[in-house]
Amino acid sequence: MNLPALVLTAGLATRLQPLSSVRAKAALPVGGEALVSRILRWLHAAGVRRVVLNLHHQPASITRIVGDGSAFGLSVRYSWEPEILGSAGGPARAMPLLASDRFLIVNGDTLTDVDLRALAARHVDTNALVTMAVVDADPRYNAIVANEAGIVTGFSKREPGTSGTPGTSGTFHFIGVQAVNASVFAGVSGDTKSETVHGIYPALVAARTSRVRIFHTTKEFHDIGSPRDYLQTALAFARRENKPVDRGRDCVVAADARIADTVLWDRVHVGAGANLSHCVVADDVSVPAGAAYSDCSLVMRGREMIVAPFSPSNR
Repeated sequence: MNLPALVLTAGLATRLQPLSSVRAKAALPVGGEALVSRILRWLHAAGVRRVVLNLHHQPASITRIVGDGSAFGLSVRYSWEPEILGSAGGPARAMPLLASDRFLIVNGDTLTDVDLRALAARHVDTNALVTMAVVDADPRYNAIVANEAGIVTGFSKREPGTSGTPGTSGTFHFIGVQAVNASVFAGVSGDTKSETVHGIYPALVAARTSRVRIFHTTKEFHDIGSPRDYLQTALAFARRENKPVDRGRDCVVAADARIADTVLWDRVHVGAGANLSHCVVADDVSVPAGAAYSDCSLVMRGREMIVAPFSPSNR
């Protein structure tokens, strides 16, 4: 594996509000480790040694975890985006730092155990321009349409208010991991927002359909979109890895406080007799004595604690 990787960590994470007003999504703790740390360790295990992260929103929450990458056995550089450049504009801006004819692109909000070596080998062996890791279609998401040879023939967009594309044999869900050729982004501005699936990829498919392909996998993935998604992922990893649910640095919890299935970030204070169930408590929150909260995010805004109930649905 001699491909560098671009990890997309610049996004605003609007669906994760109000938590993303405190940290970038990639800096959220999961099982005692930030999302970005888990992604970097996974890349290293696959043989990747050079990584670029793009940055925009809450960049310090990421850089103080990653630094120069040496703690992960990697060389890490940063591509700064004054404005969000999207899934095509971001890679176009980062290409001089990647300095490679081929590279991996990994979403910074997805955890998966996809075999990166096999993905890269398939990409090279098929002479593809783009090779996208996919699982069987999920009706909650937009879909990739591909034929039996794994060649992408189109993209199906879920209409708002509908259940989406049914999981037929020819439709798949992209899980945010791909191998690409740098030539894909030729002519794409590194200063203007542009997209891949909803931008430059359909034109590639229309021009030379055999050059955009899928890498079908049954590996699991966790997509962290909403606060509820995040909590469920954090709880799942804690149970799987036999770890306590996340409790950050310098937290003070009263002896008689009751906390169940709740993630505490750094410097959280929980008062006497407080009761927290299925909550995410962000940095520097002080939960009053005797307070009771469930199924919500707690965030400080100035000196005021904001209580944001989880949405009824995960998506």
